[in-house]
Amino acid sequence: MTIAGASIITLLWMLLAGVGAGFVGYAVGASSLVSYPAMLALGVPPVLANTTNTVGVLGTGIGGCISARRELTGHRGRVIVYAIIGVAGGFAGGILLLDLPPQVFEYLVPPLILLSAAIIAFNPRRRIHNRMQADAVTAETSIRAGDPSMPVVGDAVRDDIRKDPWWMWFGMVFVSVYSGYFGAGAGTLALAMLDLGRIGPFVEINALKIIVGFGANVTASIMFIARGSVNWPFAIALGIGCFIGSYIAPPIVRRIPENIMRAAAVLAGVILAAKLGWSTYF
Repeated sequence: MTIAGASIITLLWMLLAGVGAGFVGYAVGASSLVSYPAMLALGVPPVLANTTNTVGVLGTGIGGCISARRELTGHRGRVIVYAIIGVAGGFAGGILLLDLPPQVFEYLVPPLILLSAAIIAFNPRRRIHNRMQADAVTAETSIRAGDPSMPVVGDAVRDDIRKDPWWMWFGMVFVSVYSGYFGAGAGTLALAMLDLGRIGPFVEINALKIIVGFGANVTASIMFIARGSVNWPFAIALGIGCFIGSYIAPPIVRRIPENIMRAAAVLAGVILAAKLGWSTYF
């Protein structure tokens, strides 16, 4: 039995690949390690696989955002701003995709991803942030114990995006434009930028990175759909799988120690950089 030229077995494989891509995409920001190669293995041409993958991985953003409400609590301002940046950057990236050859970014991507992995692994600001977190916990504990001399620590303070490093916004703009243009490794780049900005625990910035990519993918998907460059049976199967994978990811990820998650993100970045570097330079 076939659906729009694709067999049920093929679509089930695409669904399973989507579950893996959704989980990996939320957990370490490297869904392209799973979904794109899976589509190529099933016989989808590279350009069509790229556009179809962009539409399909929208499920990762939807499922991740719904299930990660706990991680996103206290970051309402950033969620709104990142979504706007993602949509605008995705549009700009889509325009560039129509006018520039892919090689413009392809040759820069592997070293950028390696740099991002190094930042995640050796972030010099991490210890400072860990001390800040410890102080915040101490302050909140003192408040609950009835010590009026301790400052209030809560979501209002944590959500003050005016205190974010100015360069981080330029980084988010770059990531969103890159997401709309090429996309591979965008999650790793966003994760490194947010981690360097020390705006929250690793599980929270891991959830925030989904916002930028989701906004960019929405815009790029609209452009690809308008051009008729989408394999719909594969996109739907992938989207459903990505939704499931990303929806089940947050409850699992929040139980994994930060050092293990950080190591997994670094490993995924190195593997993706090696894969893209091999296909680009050789």
